[in-house]
Amino acid sequence: MKLVILDRDGVINHDSPHFIKSPDEWKPILGSLEAIALLNQSGFRVALATNQSGISRGLFDMATLNAIHDKMVRALGQFGGRIDALFYCPHGADDNCGCRKPKSGMIEEIGRRFAIDLNTVYSVGDSLRDLQASAKHGAQCILVRTGKGEKTLAEGGLPEDTWVCADLAEAAQRIIAHDQSKSLIHPPMSLV
Repeated sequence: MKLVILDRDGVINHDSPHFIKSPDEWKPILGSLEAIALLNQSGFRVALATNQSGISRGLFDMATLNAIHDKMVRALGQFGGRIDALFYCPHGADDNCGCRKPKSGMIEEIGRRFAIDLNTVYSVGDSLRDLQASAKHGAQCILVRTGKGEKTLAEGGLPEDTWVCADLAEAAQRIIAHDQSKSLIHPPMSLV
């Protein structure tokens, strides 16, 4: 199985310093939904791992978060794409939970649910904490320049061998090309 883990805000949809608090505020980044559909069509499963501290801050509730994700899933479906699993952390930075990125609880749970070795996974984010959560387990980290990506790149300190891409569309192309080159190096064995 092939798996890509995506952050949400700043990767799939435009981010806001005031949080995405309603379905009306959720707006996809140009090309991001098509990129997910392309990954799906290329044999990748896609999991979402997103910090959503707006819940603990009282800015929105679970019903609203579900409505935002319903809008995202419907919009993605129009391009023939899908999210195979959606993981979120509702906690604030002071809650000291194990799931809020840069801690890796969500990433570890994704690995368990998909029964996959995380060092075979691609992980796309726009902030250092997104990458740190996945790098702990050897995932191929990819920073997109959308959302907080430019600021993250300027601040430095990225995990070793992080790929930097303009956006999710470019990241998807690079993931697919990398996967295809691996299969050329290691073709499937014949049972004949």
